[in-house]
Amino acid sequence: MRILGIESSCDETAAAVVENGNHLLSSVIASSSDLHVAYGGVVPEIAARSHIEVMMPVINQALADAECTFEDIDGIAVTNGAGLGGSLLIGVMTARTLAIINNKPLYDINHVLAHVYASFINQSDVKDIKSSKMPGFPILAVVVSGGHTQLMLFKDHFDYKLLGQTQDDAIGEAFDKVAKIIGLPYPGGPNIAKLAKIGDQNAYELPIAKMEGYDFSFSGLKTAVLRLAQREAGVSLDFPSTKLSEKLSEAQKANIAASFQRVAIQTIINKAKKAFEEFNPASVVLAGGVATNAELRQQLNASLPVELICPDIKLCTDNAAMIAALGYYKAQKNQPVADPYKLAIEPSLTV
Repeated sequence: MRILGIESSCDETAAAVVENGNHLLSSVIASSSDLHVAYGGVVPEIAARSHIEVMMPVINQALADAECTFEDIDGIAVTNGAGLGGSLLIGVMTARTLAIINNKPLYDINHVLAHVYASFINQSDVKDIKSSKMPGFPILAVVVSGGHTQLMLFKDHFDYKLLGQTQDDAIGEAFDKVAKIIGLPYPGGPNIAKLAKIGDQNAYELPIAKMEGYDFSFSGLKTAVLRLAQREAGVSLDFPSTKLSEKLSEAQKANIAASFQRVAIQTIINKAKKAFEEFNPASVVLAGGVATNAELRQQLNASLPVELICPDIKLCTDNAAMIAALGYYKAQKNQPVADPYKLAIEPSLTV
């Protein structure tokens, strides 16, 4: 069974063809991230216009790379939430139209859940390795991205519960905001990780939020970094945060980046270890854009008694392969098919 996936929840326009939920036939991504750098974050209107320009070329390229036509496609899966309203609308309207004119079943996909399903794709399809480990149920999923920080327990496909989530900033947001404080460009996550390599992670003490259960909080850590930067810069609390980096040395910036990253990662590890000890899952999956952070991967893997399963880096950030993979399992498990004449976007969709 071949599923065409379409993803447009933020600033990536993506299409992919996945066979039987794990065999990646093609994956094409056109990002507008360069257009947002000057603004320090994604501008929804710019992202939406970019989707309009490249959506059909991306889909056509994905089909060509998979050596498919619509006659070879058994269904279309599209992200309808969560995400930016304008961006989601372009993808959903495109998918609805294609489903109607090609008479294909349409599957609406939750973007957050789809990140977990990236781990079901055969990794040998995306990088040169001889084998790959597939997750087995029950699965503890650690979802870390710009908009989400969640722990989920999957007993089976579509049989899951949310154990906990961030009550304020997601970890990816915290990375971006700390990057701004120390003068690093957007996107903040990769730049923090790069600078942290040359910093002393024990240079500064920063707090880990004490949240009950499996919930997370990164707002306090972000504020603590701001106060630390102000102290190190020797300025008052009313000094503009956008000017702080000019008062910091390169060594101070690197040490702040490294210290922040250490605490942010430890926050994730603490909750993941606690959940593993309580639920004893067969597999632990790390998913989402922040899963590209090598230090997080290494430290979380070292802290667990089972091998951590991480999708290939190309499948951690937003992509359509994960959308198609989840669409396949929706078809296999007889999940409801979306009405191509009525499917609506849900920007605030949750799990």
